Amino acid sequence: MYTPDDRPSYTRTGEYSKNFWNLMRAKQDGLGSIENHRSTETGTFSLPKSAETALGMQLAKKSLFRRLGTVVNAKGSGYRIYAKDSNDTAQWVPEGEQLPIQDGRKDFTRMPVDRHKLGAIVKMDEDFVNDALFDLEGHLVKRFAKSFAKAEDGAFIAGTGVGMPTGLLHATAGAQQALSAPSLTYANVVSLYLSLKAEYREEGVWLMNDKTALALRTLTDGSGNHIWRESDDSILGKPVVYSEYMPDIEEGGMPILFGDFSYYWIVDRKPVGISVLSERFILEHQVGYLGFEFLDGKLIRQEAVKGIRIAAE
Repeated sequence: MYTPDDRPSYTRTGEYSKNFWNLMRAKQDGLGSIENHRSTETGTFSLPKSAETALGMQLAKKSLFRRLGTVVNAKGSGYRIYAKDSNDTAQWVPEGEQLPIQDGRKDFTRMPVDRHKLGAIVKMDEDFVNDALFDLEGHLVKRFAKSFAKAEDGAFIAGTGVGMPTGLLHATAGAQQALSAPSLTYANVVSLYLSLKAEYREEGVWLMNDKTALALRTLTDGSGNHIWRESDDSILGKPVVYSEYMPDIEEGGMPILFGDFSYYWIVDRKPVGISVLSERFILEHQVGYLGFEFLDGKLIRQEAVKGIRIAAE
């Protein structure tokens, strides 16, 4: 058995990969050689290294925030670690003098990073599982990536931080409120844009759902100029991205966010593990697969992303 803090280097071997996929096809031959690698925490087996790499690539394609945010690999660390953020600085140093490094020793924001468990179940017909020519590995990787990505993106926006990542809409640890207004007007959207420091506007992106985007497409200034540029789906020259997990334009909600989402850190804490549920769905002639990933997500610099909260009329 391996402990949660071990790096499973054995998953790189061809023998482990062969026995792992035999097990996934509900074949018992080879199980004995990898049984001692079963996780004591979840009862699963770590994906072979090649499949783990493929899953990571699929997650990057299917998860909005793994494209916008910063993904950090901390799979070999303890249960709780700490992320530290600081402002990088440069100073002119007179000839013969030293840069005063000690001035920046306390310029850190320290944030705890936990290891939240996300589980998913994928079911497949026995006929496909037993077909030696069927690409079981590719199919499972895509299915798990799709399930994990949807759950991740929902938590990265609305997560409570309890048993799941801390989302951008979290009341105290999420994006800052730039202003409160009863509606989204041309002036309010411009005010949101200008509320961010120039360094965050440089890589800034707008985040909203489809309904909010539809409303913003009609916004104009006093001269009838639209705030939305149809040619490239941008506002004030910055791209718009969509998520179904962003709230509608309703009282109390924050339906639009703008900022540099690279300051949202996604910290992968442990390799994905999978186990076979060969008997659970046998009456339906299906084989089930239970998968877990461990991760956390936090906005490490709150001023980098801001939003408009809808107030009462």
